[in-house]
Amino acid sequence: MALMYFGANAQFRVEVSGVGLTQAPIAIANFRGEEGVSQKIGAIVQADLERSGQFRGVDNSGGAIDEVVRPDMASWRQKGADSLVSGSVTKLADGRFDIRYRLWDVVRNQDLGGQSYAVAPGDFRLAAHRVADSVYEKLTGERGVFSTRISYVTKNAGRFNLWVADADGENAQAALASPEPIISPAWSPTGAQLAYVSFESRKPVVYVHDISSGKRRLVANFKGSNSAPAWSPDGRSLAVTLSRDGGSQLYVIDAMGGEPKRLAQSPSIDTEPRFSPDGKTIYFVSDRGGSPQIYRMAATGSSPERVTFTGSYNISPALSPDGRWLAYISRVSGAFKLHVMELASGAVSAITETSTDERPSFAPNSRLVVYATVVQGKESLMTTTVDGKIKAKLAGQGGNLREPDWGPFQKQ
Repeated sequence: MALMYFGANAQFRVEVSGVGLTQAPIAIANFRGEEGVSQKIGAIVQADLERSGQFRGVDNSGGAIDEVVRPDMASWRQKGADSLVSGSVTKLADGRFDIRYRLWDVVRNQDLGGQSYAVAPGDFRLAAHRVADSVYEKLTGERGVFSTRISYVTKNAGRFNLWVADADGENAQAALASPEPIISPAWSPTGAQLAYVSFESRKPVVYVHDISSGKRRLVANFKGSNSAPAWSPDGRSLAVTLSRDGGSQLYVIDAMGGEPKRLAQSPSIDTEPRFSPDGKTIYFVSDRGGSPQIYRMAATGSSPERVTFTGSYNISPALSPDGRWLAYISRVSGAFKLHVMELASGAVSAITETSTDERPSFAPNSRLVVYATVVQGKESLMTTTVDGKIKAKLAGQGGNLREPDWGPFQKQ
């Protein structure tokens, strides 16, 4: 067992597919000065915006344009752009780089403002993601998620690694390596910690891992199985599934450890707890009706009620941060497919064509879902818009990818 935190050389390829109905055409000009750096800011910004499902990139040929010179709007209108991003990359005397951008409304011939970021050479990707976040927010009024992080697990040649990566899968850093399985990573509400389940003791045990220091603490190692950690919105406690008293049952335990409190008395298997965004409700999977279905109950453990009624096998609930959507996996004619339910209406949509989908998790702006599936015989990560129209494959070089979880917004 080794605890690590270092930059990985593995690079990812993002492939965007699908067509949305309301994608705004945007041009990302080549940034002046970026030809001398390893990461192309404009290309990263364009990939981010396209993956969101809100934007469609248009022809950006015509040389680099910085944020100072007013572009020829007529020529960009001719290319079909509604908006344009221009910018520059300049090396500073202290070795850092000054990255600047400006957003233009091509249709109205307006300057929509910009921003600058002074970053170390290793933070080019983060700066590009922040540019994309800023552009996204200026054009949609909503906060972008491109500078957030995801976690996931890889299995490669019998070894398991827990990774923390950018939201596009790039810039992966290893948080943990083990010859035994690692499952169910879950971000804390602040993004400073990850809870996960490790089998290094030859049984499932719950740890909490501090991202910045690499230190971890044992939270649940009771008799039997300890699994499926889920953070409360205030970050003070975890809902977990324990078999300490016989059968898989739901408990709440302090995030620092201690004696767990049982939530409900049930002769059935209850597992995969998830708190609602307001912390008042816990969604979970139970076979109390004869087959696995998703239920919810008060966070105190009272008044359970069934939520899913379509299909005979529904697991892996994930709540959108805005409380509007429930994503889950449903077995349909032997295939495991990602579904999304609008909680207010109960309307359900199957949003994938794949048949081995696993473990959905919402982006913090509730617009995208990351999940694991099998593509061309290999376990991979995908993101999809909530309507299923735009998907992006995050194809890694480091083995099979599984168990994704999307982290919260970073502090600004």
